[in-house]
Amino acid sequence: MLRRALLCLALAALTRAGAAAPEEEDHVLVLHKGNFEEALAAHKYLLVEFYAPWCGHCKALAPEYAKAAGTLKAEGSEIRLAKVDATEESDLAQQYGVRGYPTIKFFKNGDTAAPREYTGDVESDFAKQFLLAAEAIDDIPFGITSNSDVFSKYQLSKDGVVLFKKFDEGRNNFEGEISKEKLLDFIKHNQLPLVIEFTEQTAPKIFGGEIKTHILLFLPKSVSDYDSKLSNFKKAAERFKGKILFIFIDSDHTDNQRILEFFGLKKEECPAVRLITLEEEMTKYKPESTELTAEKIEDFCHRFLEGKIKPHLMSQELPEDWDKQPVKVLVGKNFEEVAFDEKKNVFVEFYAPWCGHCKQLAPIWDKLGETYKDHENIVIAKMDSTANEVEAVKVHSFPTLKFFPASADRTVIDYNGERTLDGFKKFLESGGQDGAGDDDDLEDLEEAEEPDLEEEDDQKTVRDEL
Repeated sequence: MLRRALLCLALAALTRAGAAAPEEEDHVLVLHKGNFEEALAAHKYLLVEFYAPWCGHCKALAPEYAKAAGTLKAEGSEIRLAKVDATEESDLAQQYGVRGYPTIKFFKNGDTAAPREYTGDVESDFAKQFLLAAEAIDDIPFGITSNSDVFSKYQLSKDGVVLFKKFDEGRNNFEGEISKEKLLDFIKHNQLPLVIEFTEQTAPKIFGGEIKTHILLFLPKSVSDYDSKLSNFKKAAERFKGKILFIFIDSDHTDNQRILEFFGLKKEECPAVRLITLEEEMTKYKPESTELTAEKIEDFCHRFLEGKIKPHLMSQELPEDWDKQPVKVLVGKNFEEVAFDEKKNVFVEFYAPWCGHCKQLAPIWDKLGETYKDHENIVIAKMDSTANEVEAVKVHSFPTLKFFPASADRTVIDYNGERTLDGFKKFLESGGQDGAGDDDDLEDLEEAEEPDLEEEDDQKTVRDEL
């Protein structure tokens, strides 16, 4: 019964829908042949007691069973407990193999083919907290047992919670006072391997988890010291369990090339390590040392958690002719100097080379550059935001257009008007007023356009991969 994960009945809640509810006695559903299937359909998880009115054990269980049902209901849980008088409903009792009283069966997703026999308790606070934790997790099977042979096999001398898994140490024992929150935290810290390979199959686990700080080892599987480098990475991971997720990526694999590009890495630069935080804004970090020893990786992670590491902003090299054309070329290294020039009004397109709408905008943007190439204080510029990053601007879609008016207060104005030459000219001649939009307007526009924008879809793919 104890399998690959926490042993517990996965009694997760599901909003009840459909026909009228069966009769209840002390918050326990009263079932019979006429409403049994209806109850299974209405409740994703249902615990059913088959009892006999004359059974002493059933009578002893009744108040505790009702208490558990009432407590769960009062706490807002939709876990449902039910009962069937097996002496009256002999067909149901025979169908589900009832040979003694009480017999408790656990039905999941209305499956009547193989309901689980339930042998644990539901009345203790320990069990209730356990069930509440189970209710919050969908992808890990839970179970409860009081079987002495199971306790003996897994060397348990008292009640407890064990997470079983097929990697690393094989199992984790929960310690301390039990509560739903502590159990969920325990699972979060232990459910993934110390080091997990990024693949299409593991991606949902990686990005659907609670840990939003990821350190990535870009490691080609073809290198001769692959095992030793991965071992160093795993050794470092032991100290940051539950704080930083350690991931390795086969940098030779074709499917992973977009991820390398996102971090500004080339295959020949690997093995390499990068760290990223996946909060509202994705922020990247690069270790100062290229050594991939466990000690260097640990030191990098410690310094990051202490707030001693500055974000790593990518930048291309500055072209010698960056200012020779009507549209000036910006990179990370010259952005601050040009965009925040106190004497210049600078209009910048943040683009991606693969973006279809950016390509459509390019000839219009070039004409805009021609229009203002001799203007004393208006500068038209562009920056490839797939290869350059700046702290002052976070780009979420392409193209993004922003205006930096001449001033000392580092003002940034979003352009939200028509993407036409006349629209751009009116915006510039009005000092950034005609066509400007606040953040809410811009967000609404992007959301409204998103289904039709191929560049939004492409960028979302990169974000999902990361």
